[in-house]
Amino acid sequence: MKYIITFIFLILFSNKLYSSGLNVFGIGVYNIFDESNDAKLDYRYERRYDKSIFEIGPEEDNFFFLKPFIGFEYTSDHASYFLTGIYLDDNIGQLTKGKENNIIFTPSFGVGYYDDGSGMKLGHVIQFRTTFELSLLLKNNNRIGFSLGHISNGNLGDKNPGVEIFSLSYQVPY
Repeated sequence: MKYIITFIFLILFSNKLYSSGLNVFGIGVYNIFDESNDAKLDYRYERRYDKSIFEIGPEEDNFFFLKPFIGFEYTSDHASYFLTGIYLDDNIGQLTKGKENNIIFTPSFGVGYYDDGSGMKLGHVIQFRTTFELSLLLKNNNRIGFSLGHISNGNLGDKNPGVEIFSLSYQVPY
């Protein structure tokens, strides 16, 4: 519990340099492809910063403006995952037709510390997560999204079962 409180404190009092972005609140199903029907609830919070840390490509095309995020996930069987990583936001309309619409594509990659609690053993404390998200930009600049993610240890451990997560999220700019 002290790690969660410390983590939340760090998020709330983060550097003013990263003073804009999104707070992402999600709920989903953890371990969705398990044949034993052992899926659990997954609660997720991410703080996505809007300042690019790495830019690839021309300035007028915002694709490949990589931005940082930090977050945590917690499951109904007390597994917890603290992570940090990079993401990018791209408007699907601009990407496909050259004209913006209200659908945003957000792929992300992160790495972090995993504690299995009484849940699924993923083979190592270091885990990697890749996520693909589609979200709908609302008139008030909030977003509603859904995502599919995969957590794996990248063969760091003796076993690497991996787990998939389907999540719904509500995203609020700050």
